[in-house]
Amino acid sequence: MKITLDWLRDHLDGDFTVADVVATLNRIGHEVEGVENPAEKLAGFRVAKVLTAERHPQADKLQLLTVDSGDGVPLTVVCGAPNARAGLVGVLGLPGAVVPANGMELKVAAVRGVESNGMMCSSRELELGDDHDGIIELPEDAPVGTPFADYQQANDPVIDIAITPNRQDCMGVRGIARDLAAAGLGTLKPLTVPVIESQGAPATEFGTDEPDACPAFYGRTIAGVDNKVATPEWMRRRLEAIGQRSISALVDISNYVMFDLGRPSHIYDRAKLHGALVARRARDGETATALNGKQYALTDTMTVIADEREVHDIAGIMGGEHSGCSEDTTDVLVEIAYFTPERIALTGQALGLTSDARTRFERGVDPAFLDDGTAIVTQYVLDICGGTPSAMTRSGAPPVEAKTVDYDPALSATLGGIAIDPERQKAILEALGFGVTEGNPWKIAVPSWRRDVDGAPDIVEEVTRITGFDAVESVALPRDEGVAKPTATADQLLERRLRRAAAAAGFHEAVTWSFVSEREAAPFGGGAWSLANPISEDLKVMRPSLLPGLLSAAARNQNRGAESIRLFEIGRRYLADAEHPTLALLMAGDKRARGWQAGKAAPFDAFDAKAAALALLDAAGAPADRLQVMEAVAEAGIWHPGQSATLRLGPKAVLAEFGALHPALTRHFDVDGPVIALQIFLDAIPAKRASGPARAAFTPPALQSVRRDFAFLAPATLSAADLVRAVRGADKAAITDARLFDRFAGQGVPEGQVSLAVEVELQPLDKSFTDAELKAIADKVVAGAAKVGAILRG
Repeated sequence: MKITLDWLRDHLDGDFTVADVVATLNRIGHEVEGVENPAEKLAGFRVAKVLTAERHPQADKLQLLTVDSGDGVPLTVVCGAPNARAGLVGVLGLPGAVVPANGMELKVAAVRGVESNGMMCSSRELELGDDHDGIIELPEDAPVGTPFADYQQANDPVIDIAITPNRQDCMGVRGIARDLAAAGLGTLKPLTVPVIESQGAPATEFGTDEPDACPAFYGRTIAGVDNKVATPEWMRRRLEAIGQRSISALVDISNYVMFDLGRPSHIYDRAKLHGALVARRARDGETATALNGKQYALTDTMTVIADEREVHDIAGIMGGEHSGCSEDTTDVLVEIAYFTPERIALTGQALGLTSDARTRFERGVDPAFLDDGTAIVTQYVLDICGGTPSAMTRSGAPPVEAKTVDYDPALSATLGGIAIDPERQKAILEALGFGVTEGNPWKIAVPSWRRDVDGAPDIVEEVTRITGFDAVESVALPRDEGVAKPTATADQLLERRLRRAAAAAGFHEAVTWSFVSEREAAPFGGGAWSLANPISEDLKVMRPSLLPGLLSAAARNQNRGAESIRLFEIGRRYLADAEHPTLALLMAGDKRARGWQAGKAAPFDAFDAKAAALALLDAAGAPADRLQVMEAVAEAGIWHPGQSATLRLGPKAVLAEFGALHPALTRHFDVDGPVIALQIFLDAIPAKRASGPARAAFTPPALQSVRRDFAFLAPATLSAADLVRAVRGADKAAITDARLFDRFAGQGVPEGQVSLAVEVELQPLDKSFTDAELKAIADKVVAGAAKVGAILRG
């Protein structure tokens, strides 16, 4: 929201500077994002008069001008403008001035052998218009030597304010002025509402056929207007200062009232309407061409304003191109309506269409300001464009409901942290437009323009912010004496350990949105939960997996030239039953860059994900040595068949899934090459048992361990992990470890089988193993392997 200091003075009476306004706005909760004074970019430009104009001796298209800049010493200026002539009053840029249009600093320079002391400027060079065919021509009585910024009355600072979504009343200059007055900066001037002398009924019938979305449709017709007249200079200057292009008198009037009073309106050219104009629900298949020249396909969830032939307005968002006013407009229909904020927001999101009107309607405009708003717009039209107004027509009724809040002034101290005198609180509330009836409790009447106020805490916020949040005393939180007790929960500690372990393993933490688009959620079975009012259609579905966010991040990194991507994220998956804490990890690109030692670059594979899964589960306290490797969960299109698996504690307790992602999934997210991923389900990790007596101190064994190698023939379908697990469990007292160190298939091995070699570590306790004991243990190992289908190789 932008305002100018001069514009603010229309509503606020007092002696204040732009610095006072900025400081007060920041103090009462309106963040000022910037202040810009248009006069600063016009520094060094003056009103000047051309005394003589002669042809340049070295160029036919250039002239030598002698120019009076007000200093009494004529300056020589080289100029190529065709309209340059003696007696012309224009704008001279002196040496040192910076041209706003291109940032060029003017200097004394020789042009074709003749010294030039500045430049006569065109409108485009000073960003005052698009005219570049000649230099600016000012009236003959323009005071020579006057700074051009002062002559243009451009010394009016523009203040850019960030209005929070709940403060719809401050989407106009008057709302800002009301807050400043309540904070003690000046006095709010009364709003003048004209009384319109009307003649007869409206020439066009209009109304609302959809009270749920458009409860009220007010307006009147005005005949005999002249839209060829120029917009008043003061109005045009203010609109352009806040970034609005002046279009025509009628359009500028509607825009001015919207920014001045926060009240959107629309003015239709009656000659372009056919029959009655009504607010109604759109029909599927209808289209509307808006003022931005784009055509929009409508659905029956949207509200439009249409006549008997076509749609003219996407209600509350943007007017139609067909019924807009032009220079030939002579009869108009002035419309001011109230639209339901929820319907405006949903329509704007569905169409991807934003406008200043939508910004105000979806926050909620004052429903009690329809009559006054119509009168003010009508008076501007009559004053600027003339015409004869009809009587007012009111269709429907705005949702104006009296709202009263019970309030105890003591809450400012107990809830707001500032003890404010009750009389001061009353003065603040009344200055903001609230009605105050003292009693026990106070009865606070909420004004119609404050739909964000619902209860006593909102009243506390009003009195404390106007008093100043900086007046809230800093109070330290209480704490017990001695060493502070741990506050992190077991889940937080687990996530902290995993985060450190993943980072130590060389992965970079990513933080992605908890919301994804329907397209991104579709490969994962779609989302169980969708937002009814998302900030964007791309952030609509609560994510069913963390992988969509990581895949999108990987695509962005690849597009920026990253050759090796290692990402992880700890967050929540949102499934139909509940939220599930999860760690997701993704690897793409090169695991190892090419080099003279290893040769070609090596990509990541599923075993890298398995190694990471086991390491992270071990860090999480899970029994990583007892996990079973089983086939991946049957989710079509996510995991690559044969290159993925799960880690489980038993058949049903899935702790993690890992492997290569399906190529169709990576193409869906525009990620190149094989992508390896891992998901650890943190809520499936067994909780740590309650701590018992402390374990005895570690005592290293006195005797050296013994290692024996076994080679087994096993079916090719047997998991090596199952064989190792069977071998390790053959004699739990003597066998301390077992690991696979070789796998072979080929000559000498029967078809359909594979040779698996396992190293077994044996640890004697109080004496060395005898040959008989070693043989007994070996027999147990062979028997254990036979249970899973493996036999000892001859």
